[in-house]
Amino acid sequence: MTSLVTAHGVTKRYGDIRAVDNVSFEIEKGKILGLIGPNGAGKTTLLKALLGLTDCEGQLSVLGLDPFRQRKELMQNICFIADVAVLPRWIRVSQLLDFIEQTHPNFSRNRAEELLKSTKIRRDSKVRELSKGMVTQLHLSIITAVDAKFLVLDEPTLGLDIIFRKEFYGNLLNDYYDGERTILITTHQVEEIENLLTDIMFINDGRILLDASMEALPESYVELVTSGDNADSARHLGPIYERDLFGKKVMTFEKIEREKLAGFGEMHTPSIADLFVAKIKGAAA
Repeated sequence: MTSLVTAHGVTKRYGDIRAVDNVSFEIEKGKILGLIGPNGAGKTTLLKALLGLTDCEGQLSVLGLDPFRQRKELMQNICFIADVAVLPRWIRVSQLLDFIEQTHPNFSRNRAEELLKSTKIRRDSKVRELSKGMVTQLHLSIITAVDAKFLVLDEPTLGLDIIFRKEFYGNLLNDYYDGERTILITTHQVEEIENLLTDIMFINDGRILLDASMEALPESYVELVTSGDNADSARHLGPIYERDLFGKKVMTFEKIEREKLAGFGEMHTPSIADLFVAKIKGAAA
């Protein structure tokens, strides 16, 4: 695999606070990576570094470029979507398409127009006149029409209802992802993107707690639902986290042979949301 992003010892300080604390990782070409973390974990700062919006210590390469010093060149091959409210509310749809066509060398106006035909968005409408769902459709039509190698989505469906969220991710896979492009998604709605991801990364207090492929998770983590004496016996095997569920104990284990847990209860691979809680609270404990 070819690494699209390479980070070694990346750190970003704000005074005495390390928003990103000595992180190292790689993002390979053609992956869909979920970057998950609580508020204040360092996600936004790390995204800013990847997009060249802030400098940092350590070594960081995106598409073979220094994102801070070579940002103009980098932006020709990156698309970025945050909360859809970042689109200027005063601009008309036609003006927005004109602007992107004039400023982005890899934007296909014909492709964007074709995608917008399947929506109810009028070209003479201003962004402020569109519903939040329609603005999302507009945004997605634009980025899908850009031949970019790297797409960064920062809470792209924030505030949208479940129908629009499903449509957003469905369109993203059907109209944009081709196995060659790389997508980085941050969201608090982890359950909705779990089946889309090829890789997952957890960040907390500026540090990477987990960096793994989705395929590798069943080999490394197991969740055990147990009770009574079985729970006491399983506890001696060192779960990283334990919680109560309807009178039973749910224990999360890391890098343990499942055979050692046989007979203690029901075993399965934890969901991304449950694993995230286990790693965050387990690290705190």
